[in-house]
Amino acid sequence: MPRLVLIAALLVLALAGCSTSSGIRSGSAKAVEATQSLPPPDSTNAAGAYVGVSDYRVGPLDLIEISVFQVPDLNRTVRINTSGQISLPLIGVVAAGGKTVGELESEIAARLEAQYLQDPQVTVFVKEFSSQRITVEGAVKQPGIFPITGKTSLLQAIALAKGFEELADERTVIVFRMIEGKKMAALFDIRQIRAGEMEDPQIYGDDIVVVERSGVRSAYKSLVDGLRGLVGFSAL
Repeated sequence: MPRLVLIAALLVLALAGCSTSSGIRSGSAKAVEATQSLPPPDSTNAAGAYVGVSDYRVGPLDLIEISVFQVPDLNRTVRINTSGQISLPLIGVVAAGGKTVGELESEIAARLEAQYLQDPQVTVFVKEFSSQRITVEGAVKQPGIFPITGKTSLLQAIALAKGFEELADERTVIVFRMIEGKKMAALFDIRQIRAGEMEDPQIYGDDIVVVERSGVRSAYKSLVDGLRGLVGFSAL
């Protein structure tokens, strides 16, 4: 009987160990970290910010084309000002920043219908995406500043820069972001993301992505050393 009790106890401990290892792969791989736990930047609280849903939200300096079906005199191509506003005939100032195209169409139509037109059909088209941009630099084939027009992941951001250079260190990709008024950074291993060992994090407007080079001592070495083993953003 004592032998059976011991076996049962060992079995319980084994099952408990399995239940606590959920989401962690064997070896040195880290648990998959949901991107929802990585805080978005301060810019997502601004009137014109893209807040991470699938639809693009227009913002300051975006150029938009507004058409009203069968009322050509109301058609306009306007650039959203730095306060996120546009001015249109008949209805005056409209707060466009932070709205999706569909939301902006509905608001303009509702204001026209309230006093001037019956069931107006309004179409909004974004001609220039200017409000949401990211910077990708370092060991990529085409460093630069790129507009993002919807939900964008880290892998997609690197693809915008035409991918890695030959000497890129895929283990050392740093994302800089302003969070709660502080400049913060997070370190990502692209190999783990591609292997499904870590979730591909979302990239927001104003983020800076830096890809380090293998075998090169850079200005970020001490920062990288401090970020090793951490998940999420850390203050600089």
